[in-house]
Amino acid sequence: MSSHVDASIARMALGKLPAGTSHGERIKPQDVYLPRSHLKAVEPDVLLVTGMRGAGKTFWWSALQDGVVRRLMVQSGARTTLSENTKVQVGFGVKPAPSDYPGVDSMRSLRMNREPRDIWRTVLAWQLAKGTEHPLADLASWEARTDFVASNTEAVDGLLQDRDAEYDWKDVDFLLLFDGLDRCAEDWTETNKMVRALLQVALETRSYQRLRIKVFLRSDHASDRAIAAFPDASKVLATKVELTWPTRELYGLLWHHLANGHFGDVFRSYLSGNWPSATTKEHTVYPVPRRFVVNEDAQREKFHSLVGERMGGSFWRAKPYSWITDHLADAQRRVSARSFLAALRTAAHHTEDEHPDHDYGLHHKSIVHGVQEASAIRIWEMQEDYPWIDRAMSALRGMSVPVPFEEFAERWREERVVESLSADAELAPRHLADGEEGVRRDLEAQGVFQRLLDGRVNIPDVYRVGYGLGRRGGVRPVQQQGSSSHL
Repeated sequence: MSSHVDASIARMALGKLPAGTSHGERIKPQDVYLPRSHLKAVEPDVLLVTGMRGAGKTFWWSALQDGVVRRLMVQSGARTTLSENTKVQVGFGVKPAPSDYPGVDSMRSLRMNREPRDIWRTVLAWQLAKGTEHPLADLASWEARTDFVASNTEAVDGLLQDRDAEYDWKDVDFLLLFDGLDRCAEDWTETNKMVRALLQVALETRSYQRLRIKVFLRSDHASDRAIAAFPDASKVLATKVELTWPTRELYGLLWHHLANGHFGDVFRSYLSGNWPSATTKEHTVYPVPRRFVVNEDAQREKFHSLVGERMGGSFWRAKPYSWITDHLADAQRRVSARSFLAALRTAAHHTEDEHPDHDYGLHHKSIVHGVQEASAIRIWEMQEDYPWIDRAMSALRGMSVPVPFEEFAERWREERVVESLSADAELAPRHLADGEEGVRRDLEAQGVFQRLLDGRVNIPDVYRVGYGLGRRGGVRPVQQQGSSSHL
């Protein structure tokens, strides 16, 4: 077992860390790391999986569709009933697939004249009818298919029963995946109706032996009471699995990518002398030994040997292992895996450009730069999902935290933020009717605002830095017009 990795090799390897997936790209088998906190989420019987942006919802939506990935997951020791024989289909997702489910335009047309529950039952029935002689299989449009399902309840129930019996005889599970549901409607009211109907259909499907639906949903959306306004909704929410990334799993993810990358043999030797593997005809994957992942002291020691022990020259400076995750966490202490990898990848490029002769893989100033860039990426993601957050937060640029909320509210009134958000109702804050206080509650739900015990508002660095707010002792806010900042 090697006790050292050359700094230049460490930088090259860290610079090749993947950007993650948010658009349903095909997953490479060697990129699949299964944290223990995610293990239950991939089980066919788990109906609802939630997580923040970047937690892995779309990753698993994509990965579960690949039989090779499922096979390698099982071979790598994952204790799951999932298998390569599981028949996985897509019911809705981030990539247009009109042959599998209605696209955005078709969905808009269907919602005007048809019940949401009928739309989702049609998607399920269509996936089961394809390739059979069932009358539904002959219909060419989603409008015609939905009309058939709504008008032929007994025929559709018979289809589901027959296909369930067939899969049970073959000892195969049928799994239908749903992701990107915020794209199925243009406002929260309609989106909630669609999600509520889908969860109803998913719950009804549980009465079958082999037919299963798995819904990936953002955490804030899953907490909205409007989606649970149907009988027995508690049975759905009680089985919900949240995709989380404890610090040790974030570093487990890092080691997994390094061990399976271009310099994989170097890092496998660096971490462990006895490394397991999972192999198919086309791929070999090296899972990180679990005993190493659970030993956070060992992970910390290896990481600091790779990048240095301190965030600067002083003995009293913070240690990178915890500093990085502390500064990437939101107000609920959640860290996006995508942001974590982005911070390290950017830090590696910055070190190579600005500190090429540094003794370690990463320079501490480059780590700060990486966190700043990850903060910017996180904000871009929030702008995509919640345009209203950018309007509310941009109005606060130049202020410092923690601060009494009334100072934020006063700034919003000066900038007429609530009026601006009211004029653009598309996916506006859910509690906008309550004015500035409602916007505050929605920002707290998103992990952007943190309410302190004395009532003041704090903003975690992952958002504070990118939106240009100050805080004594923290990473300086990103300046406009490209000027740099440092500790």
